[in-house]
Amino acid sequence: MKKIFSISLITTALFIAGCVQEASEKKEQADHNAEIKVLHEISLAEPAVEQVLVHKRLSQVQENSRVARAISYKGMAYHQVKSPTKMFTMPPANSLEKTNNEKYDHRKNNGVLVVNEQPISTFSVDVDTASYSNIRRILNQGVLPQHDAVRVEELINYFSYDYPAPTEQPFSVYSEIGPSPYNADKHLLHIGIKGKAMSADSRPAANLVFLIDVSGSMNQANKMGLLKNALKMLTNQLTQQDSVAIVVYAGAAGTVLKPTKGDNKQAIIDALAQLSAGGSTNGGEGIEAAYRLAQQSFIKDGINRIMLATDGDFNVGTTNNQALKNLIESKRNLGIDLSILGFGSGNYNDELMQQLAQNGNGNAYYIDNLNEARKVLVAELSSTLVTIAKDVKVQVEFNPQLVSEYRLIGYETRTLNREDFNNDNVDAGDIGAGHTVTAIYEVSLTSSSNKANDPLRYQRNNKPLTGNNSELAFLRLRYKAPTEQDSQLIEIAINKNKIIKKLADTSNNFQFSAAVAGFAQLLRGGVNLSTMELSNIIILAQQGRGKDVHGYRAEFINMVKLAQALSPQLSVNNE
Repeated sequence: MKKIFSISLITTALFIAGCVQEASEKKEQADHNAEIKVLHEISLAEPAVEQVLVHKRLSQVQENSRVARAISYKGMAYHQVKSPTKMFTMPPANSLEKTNNEKYDHRKNNGVLVVNEQPISTFSVDVDTASYSNIRRILNQGVLPQHDAVRVEELINYFSYDYPAPTEQPFSVYSEIGPSPYNADKHLLHIGIKGKAMSADSRPAANLVFLIDVSGSMNQANKMGLLKNALKMLTNQLTQQDSVAIVVYAGAAGTVLKPTKGDNKQAIIDALAQLSAGGSTNGGEGIEAAYRLAQQSFIKDGINRIMLATDGDFNVGTTNNQALKNLIESKRNLGIDLSILGFGSGNYNDELMQQLAQNGNGNAYYIDNLNEARKVLVAELSSTLVTIAKDVKVQVEFNPQLVSEYRLIGYETRTLNREDFNNDNVDAGDIGAGHTVTAIYEVSLTSSSNKANDPLRYQRNNKPLTGNNSELAFLRLRYKAPTEQDSQLIEIAINKNKIIKKLADTSNNFQFSAAVAGFAQLLRGGVNLSTMELSNIIILAQQGRGKDVHGYRAEFINMVKLAQALSPQLSVNNE
């Protein structure tokens, strides 16, 4: 009888504790939603009122959450004491988070290198923007992104910059040197590349294959629903010279639309409307089917590209990532590129999507809303589809007479060996029509009092080969024309007389890109920053905002304010 009574009591305790926990979770969710609503309201407020609203409303929401948790803990403690055993315990309410299986590639930040020991830096260009829009999605959900979700160069290159237009070559090269806002007595070397623009009327014919993930994980409004609307936008930009096919994959791959002329928009839109999600994912089989269709409709001297739309959740079929990458790499040699349109949250495989796009001579985009779809697939369609230069590599040699140390900001996934620069068999990034690419180095001059590394005890400084004391660095850039296999070389000297003494005197390009790079570095932990916090970033971005026709820069400033509201403690972290 006692045993039955004990079991009954335990069962009752479990039931009551579960009810308390459920009520607490519902309350916290309501508070969380209220907090996000507050943040959106704040973004519309006047600057003078903004900080008051932030502290007042967020404090109210946080206090409600604290009281709810206290009640929950008290109830759980009561039932644990009353229970005749200690077999059942519950974690704190705020530790019960929604399962997140998103995958990101872990890369250490680039370190500070000594010029006397390693004077040359080599990397591949990167025009992907997936990291920026993905971070925007995460912040709008009310949390800060994990460090590995942030790729600094993709935040910088989300924005176009006002670099000089190219004349004879496919792109122009620009440089600027000014004070670093990140650390005292250091400088930033700003390198900008601008691709030759192309009007919609002069765009080559496009052979596009939409490869669409219709697995069960895509059965959400922010995945399949957004995907359909995004591809409808792209369809509306196509003409009679273009061709579109649609392949879907889930448990098996199938052709939904055979190659169809781009002006037959109703047939394409009808095929998209019939798509529905369900089943597990056979991504490998779908990719193979898409390449077969692309080869059948291949357009010589045209655009031949597969647009893979997915959340990256490949779990059936060819799941070996290296096998997928090898397949895509072999197909790019046939002149068929692969670009990624990422969707959704919870199980988004960012790491795999980046790797597939890089191996496919394409770009990775993340579509978090219809405005981003319009940006990528309408406003910047020529950049998205048309490649004007491939295998673009950058190499910078620093002069040890004038530069003591340097750090490349971002591009951790794009670094190359020194010898890769002259090896035309080594793959690198591509530049689309009208693309701008920006890279930033933080450097310490030999006269700087702020250096990260101590001098060596047992070695003398290497003497430079020349007595050149007018050049800070020498920039080399290699690229191939889209149909060529041999690279061409551009060389530019960067002179010390270009150094700008005051940050306020630098260009909008310099100031705004520095603000974006600073924000990205803070989100990654801020290890190499000592004089920059979120408030400094907002001021610098506002000063360098310049022309903002589409409002992208204003949106960035609001993103920084949102991060500041979500975590006022987010600042420099030198741990």
